[in-house]
Amino acid sequence: MAKSKCSNSKRMSYIAVPSQIINSLSSSSLQSLLLSPKKSSRTYSRFLSFKSPRLWFLILFLFGLLGMLKLGYNLDPLIPFAPYPCSTTTQTQDLISNGDPKSEVGFASMSGIGGQKAEKDEILDGTNQPRPLISNGFSKSEVGNVTDGENDEEEVEDSEFWKQPDGLGYKPCLVFSREYRRASDGIVKDRTKYLMVVVSGGMNQQRNQIVDAVVIARILGAALVVPILQVNVIWGDESEFSDIFDIEHFKRVLANDVRIVSALPSTHLMTRPVEGSPPLHVSPKWIRARYLKRLNREGVLLLRGLDSRLSKDLPSDLQKLRCKVAFHALRFTPPILQLGNKLTERMRTNGPYLALHLRMEKDVWIRTGCLPGLSHEYDEIVNNERRQRPDLLTARSNMNYHDRKLAGLCPLNGLEVARLLKALGAPKTARIYWAGGQPLGGKEALLPLTQEFPQFYNKEDLALPGELEPLKNRASLMAAIDYIVSENSDVFMPSHGGNMGHAIQGHRAYAGHRKYITPNKRKMLPYFLKSTLSESEFNSIIKELHSDSLGQPELRTNRAERDVTKYPVPECMCNDSHTHSYL
Repeated sequence: MAKSKCSNSKRMSYIAVPSQIINSLSSSSLQSLLLSPKKSSRTYSRFLSFKSPRLWFLILFLFGLLGMLKLGYNLDPLIPFAPYPCSTTTQTQDLISNGDPKSEVGFASMSGIGGQKAEKDEILDGTNQPRPLISNGFSKSEVGNVTDGENDEEEVEDSEFWKQPDGLGYKPCLVFSREYRRASDGIVKDRTKYLMVVVSGGMNQQRNQIVDAVVIARILGAALVVPILQVNVIWGDESEFSDIFDIEHFKRVLANDVRIVSALPSTHLMTRPVEGSPPLHVSPKWIRARYLKRLNREGVLLLRGLDSRLSKDLPSDLQKLRCKVAFHALRFTPPILQLGNKLTERMRTNGPYLALHLRMEKDVWIRTGCLPGLSHEYDEIVNNERRQRPDLLTARSNMNYHDRKLAGLCPLNGLEVARLLKALGAPKTARIYWAGGQPLGGKEALLPLTQEFPQFYNKEDLALPGELEPLKNRASLMAAIDYIVSENSDVFMPSHGGNMGHAIQGHRAYAGHRKYITPNKRKMLPYFLKSTLSESEFNSIIKELHSDSLGQPELRTNRAERDVTKYPVPECMCNDSHTHSYL
């Protein structure tokens, strides 16, 4: 037999030693371990002598090493409210590649599949379906597995809670009519009319207005100047469109619908724009009658305050355009995507997770006319400020707090959210990401949730030192991070309605109807007050009340003024019973 070529070569071995042991050694001890010269065979045999104290020292050292290793492997790396619970995950591959600026996180961050051509094909012919927010299912290892010591009943609850609703085969299909496509060529080539818009509010409110701005530009046959984001007076956020959204992607996706320009051309710089602010829920016919003649004459139209100004009941092609803007064109910038993806990966390290949008900030309690349910002290804080600023109250002013609560007009507090999740089968081991501002009462307000669900994190808990620093004092960018992590969760639930919850509901529907729990507050809260109900009876009632509120497909046309970006069926999604045709 031929001798191995490497039999006489020097071999080097490495021993992985936990950092705890390395830190416990003094520098001199560590140096002696690394630089100690080789011993002769005689010295070696003397070292192994039974009476040698060195042998006893070696045995004690090995026992200590084994003990440290066992201790290290039994440590729980994720402690609730730990500053950096997931720092070890930073070396792993991101959930979605961050090296390519075209990488996507859901439809809010889509660049299309395979580049610009695929992007065009995907939207126009309805054959290439957009990539889903998250995987369309979980492996068996991700669902129903709980820690050692849990009984079989809890494993069943675990798997049931993460189960996704039946999407009935609905998939995105943005098929524009022949008339729409025929008119597009003239609209995108026009160089005479320009629409400027100023959008206000928080990031999600601004998104809604940007969607409507694109549709209004299409109605008027005008080019859209990149929207101006009004400085938020509440948070002092001076972020611009390009700080939040990918401008080039925005232009590219809409290239066949509306021409997007970064600024007015030199030919129109000195033009005094026609200014306007439409009333609520106006139709395309109203917009043309009001603005088109003057826009043709002056060349520039400036609109402000677009929130809920455009009707939700639009022609089919314009509904599809709203979906195209909301789910395809508005993608966050690469730096925001990268950070959002990292936090998503850290949440998903040990399996599926739930995202909550908690509306428990001080201004929310004031505006809704509700109370946080913590103590008399906090109730007085809210009541005093409401008395000083009665204009802040946005709920029905002729109702007292108790009536508002039972009517389902108040946000759920921490205790109510915890009881609802537990009744719906959320296991105690569920990993929860919570989005939103700091609640009135701080950790005390969150205590019922953290006691019931110890694995409870927000972006500050998950981020490494310095990761959130570029977003400091930028509320819109912070909201974008919350949006990405929430959008990619396995289950999402808001504690109260709002722009973010509505936008994520639409995204999850467009992604194949991912699980979205809509708390049925009006029907469930009376049962929260019934102390005579056993836990099993209460859980059964709550599950029954929410059996149709888990993100199943709902037709937008079932109710007037439903937003297609919240209910994309039937205009923007179709199943096998619908044909994919231009006719």
